Amino acid sequence: MTPFSGNGYKKYSINEDTWAMMDIAHREGIETVWDRLAKQEPQCGYCQLGTSCRICTMGPCRVDPFGDGPQKGVCGADADIIVARNLARMVAAGASAHSDHGRDILETLHLVGEGKTDVYKISDSAKLRRLAAEYGIVTEGKNDQEVAHALAWQMMEDFGMRHDGLVLAKRAPQARQDLWRKTATYPRGIDRENVEMLHRTNMGVDNDWVNILLQAVRTALSDGWGGSMLATELSDVLFGVPTPKMSQMNLGVIKADQVNIILHGHNPMLSEVIVAASQDPELLELAKSKGAQGINLAGLCCTGNEVLMRKGIPMAGNHLMQELCIITGAVEMMVVDYQCIMPAVAETAKCFHTKVISTFDKAKFPGVEHISFDAQHGLAIGKQIVRMAVENFSNRIPSRVRIPVSSVPVMTGFSIEAILSALGGTPKPLIDAIVAGSIRGAVGVVGCNNPKIRQDLGHTELTKRLIENDILVLVTGCATVGR
Repeated sequence: MTPFSGNGYKKYSINEDTWAMMDIAHREGIETVWDRLAKQEPQCGYCQLGTSCRICTMGPCRVDPFGDGPQKGVCGADADIIVARNLARMVAAGASAHSDHGRDILETLHLVGEGKTDVYKISDSAKLRRLAAEYGIVTEGKNDQEVAHALAWQMMEDFGMRHDGLVLAKRAPQARQDLWRKTATYPRGIDRENVEMLHRTNMGVDNDWVNILLQAVRTALSDGWGGSMLATELSDVLFGVPTPKMSQMNLGVIKADQVNIILHGHNPMLSEVIVAASQDPELLELAKSKGAQGINLAGLCCTGNEVLMRKGIPMAGNHLMQELCIITGAVEMMVVDYQCIMPAVAETAKCFHTKVISTFDKAKFPGVEHISFDAQHGLAIGKQIVRMAVENFSNRIPSRVRIPVSSVPVMTGFSIEAILSALGGTPKPLIDAIVAGSIRGAVGVVGCNNPKIRQDLGHTELTKRLIENDILVLVTGCATVGR
């Protein structure tokens, strides 16, 4: 079934815990992401080049830019047009995903403003009011709930088209904003850019590949300066600004003597209430009555990052580790929200006692129990989910518990505010060091890993080279736990 044997695991990952769990999967005939990739090979060359198209029903078409095959699709689109269309639609899909996440956080802020939630509150009043000022909202004489209501109402316009441009894009240097205006790439509205991108790339609309890619830039900017930035800022307002703290990471954070719940996905709304519910005295007592020493939470992917940097909850791993977490045999429950969740986890869980619970109505999975998350009753739902995990501890098979390594320490929580505080409240020391040449710049290393590339090698090697060349590095996403 599997292409792996002997020490061959090392060419797929740089991590010992991954090697160990891949070996167990191989011996027990459990399929993983690497097995499924091997079955797909060789992957379609046209698709890899981006020169295949199935946007309209005259296709699917493919063009061969190197040989004697077709040079144009049925509609007449050549390789440049097809590649631009495909890339632009990928940009729109990614921007939509990030921005829809931002919308969910914004709707939660709106519920807080209306007093319609049982758990969420304003955790950083000062940041709330700074954001309100950017949107021209008068905060004097208003309490936090009133400010939240007014800010949420104004931010909702960023998703439409009433504003002449995204409010937070005004944070960019004026020269950059001028360039956006000159090239018609200034982001106008989050949803507007995504819809226009899909419209332009439909058959028979925009057939100038340069023009298509310029709109792709504007769509990406609508995410970076719109949906993603809005989600980040409002998460800080609701859940607190991250501060530096120590935690642990890798599969060693899973505890053999505790109820283990894996938090997986992208959205902090759910994970925050699971953290609160896991500390409930009644549920902790129930866990002890089942023979567990406590309730242990561990994160995966961006949901894991959210609770890592704010709560110090340990990280079990990143995107390629989700099946391997379950294969430890010690996970009572994997709670998922949306994004980065492989439908394969449901099949892997069938080999163990693990329950997989989906929670957002926009992200359901075959063979997975669904508990619809409602921000108005978040804590009650969180307690329901944690109780199910505790009850499942009795179904664990101790002989199948295999936790391959000890956890290692990690320092996290480097928010902009924390960095500025460390610099004395101003970026001047950093700017002075860059001007002097002792620091050559700063780089963000972000993103998921891919089974086509040795797990975590790209992130770690790039980071090492940057640091060796006196460049500061901040990491997030799957890169956070690259080691």
